Amino acid sequence: MPLLNRRQFTGLVSATAVAPLLTGCQSWVGPTNQSATADSNGWLSADDIKQVTALPNIAKQDFPVEAYGAVADGQTDCGAAISLAIAACSQAGGGRVVCAQGVYRTGPVHLKSNVELHVAKGAELSFYTDPSRYLPAVFTRWEGMEMMGYSPLVYAYGQDNIALTGGGILNGNADADTWWPWKGKHSERDWNYYPEQDQKPARMALFAQAEAGDPVASRQYADGSFLRPSFVQFYRCNRVLIEGVTVTQAPFWLLHPVLCEDVTVRGVTCHSHGPNSDGCDPESCNRVVIEDCIFDTGDDCIAIKSGRNNDGRRINKPCENILIQNCTMRAGHGGIVMGSEISGGVRNLHARHCVMSSPELERAIRIKTNASRGGVIEHIRYQDIKVGVVRDAVVVNFYYEEGPDGDFMPTVKDVEIQGLSVQQAKQAFVLRGFPDNPVSGLTMANCEIFQAESMGVIENVSQIQLQSVSVNGKLLDAGQFTSA
Repeated sequence: MPLLNRRQFTGLVSATAVAPLLTGCQSWVGPTNQSATADSNGWLSADDIKQVTALPNIAKQDFPVEAYGAVADGQTDCGAAISLAIAACSQAGGGRVVCAQGVYRTGPVHLKSNVELHVAKGAELSFYTDPSRYLPAVFTRWEGMEMMGYSPLVYAYGQDNIALTGGGILNGNADADTWWPWKGKHSERDWNYYPEQDQKPARMALFAQAEAGDPVASRQYADGSFLRPSFVQFYRCNRVLIEGVTVTQAPFWLLHPVLCEDVTVRGVTCHSHGPNSDGCDPESCNRVVIEDCIFDTGDDCIAIKSGRNNDGRRINKPCENILIQNCTMRAGHGGIVMGSEISGGVRNLHARHCVMSSPELERAIRIKTNASRGGVIEHIRYQDIKVGVVRDAVVVNFYYEEGPDGDFMPTVKDVEIQGLSVQQAKQAFVLRGFPDNPVSGLTMANCEIFQAESMGVIENVSQIQLQSVSVNGKLLDAGQFTSA
């Protein structure tokens, strides 16, 4: 059966509209955009997304941090100097704040509109691990829930036209003794455990507050709560570029744009094997391009998100119009992932020309959700994904965490996988729907899994369409996927 043609968008709206800032516990109300106004035939193509995603326009003037007192000797605290340079740059109408050479020790870095933080090749921002440096608390999103928490290591809130660039290194210095122990006990734990530093009590309290709809201002989870901050988080920002840097040894998620418009992540290396070391997690963003990046992580390489449970439905903002291309995924829980914080939905995503392979890569294509998340995942396209060694090739799992416990059934529809090539997998598929809400809407064409130890787990699946799909040299038909 022929695959659907990529539908073309017919009514572009300005990519430079600025979303109003959110206060308290209000719902996010974004600018009118192409997805919100287009009809069912109006989804952006991959090339359209690339074309309309706006880049920042930074003034061509430099502000060396040394001019404001920084000493890149690996010992001097350069945090105040970097802040002064950013302030001066902003007041002058914008430009580049440059870390040119050496190791700059610092606490949190907060960017302002029209400012590019440039960490040149040969330079390293080395972040302190003392949690008190990341106070006072800031407005942040943690595992899909809004709260007041520790500042991310690089942070911006409500800013426009910002960038983080260069060939240098951002080192969070997290390890078995710093930041990571807050994860607590876990089956994969290779970090030290200190009972008094376990995140679990605060995590459960935040869950309860979010489900109850408590105002964000009352959700105070900084000092003493042990909820680790994201490394780079740009929150409600517009025209964002992250390019060329290497991000390593992260406390938590590495790159985490939230409620942003026009985000480009290009040529970045994400390398961190700590707990929850997701590489890039765009959450409730519109127009996102992730290209030419390398991911070697302790959790999902790329995970598309849109809020958890009640908090995600309150904000009600999908992650949409996303292009992922020419990326390399090595170790990780998943290569290209949607979920699990996905209550606002995901729509119109293209992933193409990516390479994945590692004995420590658990899943290649992964959708994880449940009946507490809900949300609609639709208009998803994978094209030309080359996988070497992986545990599970294609995963759509409704039983993640809470599983069937909830009143918000997940919806997955209009998902096409073309040209997937897998050399070696333990399981070809993990497709697990609910008896009264099966996995459906999946089309695969010209896909080959050369060697798989088993077909995997197929539970409660319907409406699967196949064309030239083979496992271990044998063509499959849709009847092999249909289960009671």
